[in-house]
Amino acid sequence: MRSAIWALVAVTLSACASTGPVTRSARAQQNTATVLAFVDMIFNKHEVERAFNLYVGAEYRQHNPIAADGREAAIKALTYYTHEMFPELLEEVKRTVAQGDLVAVHARMVRNAADRESGRGWAVVDIFRLEKGRIVEHWDVVQDVPEKAANDNTMF
Repeated sequence: MRSAIWALVAVTLSACASTGPVTRSARAQQNTATVLAFVDMIFNKHEVERAFNLYVGAEYRQHNPIAADGREAAIKALTYYTHEMFPELLEEVKRTVAQGDLVAVHARMVRNAADRESGRGWAVVDIFRLEKGRIVEHWDVVQDVPEKAANDNTMF
């Protein structure tokens, strides 16, 4: 009887160990899909309020030092950004990296026709933290794509 219990415990622990990484992987994939849908809705479709309603949690922390904290401030700023400052704005996602509750997006921001024609714009890395499938925190770094570089590597 005792050996049967130990065998059951061993099988249970083995099953738990093998499903842990799959669950983390599945969560990372779901979080990535959420972030990509959010980014597309804001920067390509310019549906800022809808994106926040679908993908952002009740609390939203902003780490960009020139942006105010909170959902309403972000909606207001991003609506102005996508409708007034850069109405032709598009984001070309180049790659994503996900680990646990964090998703990073490396992308090229195309602000207008001049950026499209020149291949320039901004190189951007956005990092999002999610809780229960909703975006709750954001960091970013933005860099101009230069006309000429000191090397032959691209920024993407």
